[in-house]
Amino acid sequence: MKLRNLIKTVSLLVVVVFSTTTIKAQGRNDVIKAYNEGAKAAQTDPQAAIKAFENVVSLSQQVGDSAADLKQQAIKVLPSLYYNVAANAYSGKKPTPEIIQAAKKATAAAEKYNNTSVKQNADVILVKAYNNMGSEYFSKDDYKGALAAFDSVLMINPDYSSAIFNKTLIYMKQANSDDFEKTIDQYIVKMKAVNDEAKIKQASTMALGYFRASGSKSDQADKLDEALSFLNKAAKYGDDKDMFYYFAEVYNKQKNFDKGLDYAKKGLALVTGDAEAKAKFYFQIALGQEGKGQTAEACESFKNATYGVFAAPSKAKRANLKCK
Repeated sequence: MKLRNLIKTVSLLVVVVFSTTTIKAQGRNDVIKAYNEGAKAAQTDPQAAIKAFENVVSLSQQVGDSAADLKQQAIKVLPSLYYNVAANAYSGKKPTPEIIQAAKKATAAAEKYNNTSVKQNADVILVKAYNNMGSEYFSKDDYKGALAAFDSVLMINPDYSSAIFNKTLIYMKQANSDDFEKTIDQYIVKMKAVNDEAKIKQASTMALGYFRASGSKSDQADKLDEALSFLNKAAKYGDDKDMFYYFAEVYNKQKNFDKGLDYAKKGLALVTGDAEAKAKFYFQIALGQEGKGQTAEACESFKNATYGVFAAPSKAKRANLKCK
């Protein structure tokens, strides 16, 4: 009786082992089938290939070691397939959100399957797509959306200088002088690091012009301390005759005639035009000289300022000073 039971038990084990082996063999066949589907679709339909190879990975995990080789092959292929979808979307000029979504999936797959090169390439597409999105928002005057897009670029690649420069354009539009200054300085530092003199000059000229214009506007509103603050910021980016003129005008208004004279003379030294182009600088020089009690010198300077819009006020000044 005991022997008969033992034979039954052994027979059962054989059946179980045989069934398990059959299941595993069938499972591997399912993995092979999925793999072949992916391989067939890889050249013509990356999305279908991705679905098939992801199925290979999923099925292999269920089957176990017998399908481990197929799993590893699928893992090698998947990141590149995700990248191809993103690259095709970009080259095909698909809508920007679609490109971004595809590139994010490629990045996620590259991280999941530890493929550094694909991640780097996917990030390049993602950066370009976000930068394009920022430009699209900017063209529609959606500055909040544009800043968010450019910040997304810089989270991926902090050295992407185009996004930094584009942010300065937004801050100019918003009259956000603090963030403009901080961002343009950041951009110039990065351009200096790569010795790009053309872009350094472009950015410096833009910054000088922005702060000079802000200083002029404050000067016209008689906000003289604010005007000097803007003009001093402008001076960080180079020399400019008109900037020197506004310095002279503001200092003369503040009765700081020494500085008024100094800046007017600096501006005059940069003028290459005719007598009319020099008139406004001579006018500020004359005001400084008048303020310092240098009447003879002021008379001569007012004489040199009698051109264009400065002709009438210069003649009036000369009459008041009883100039010969």
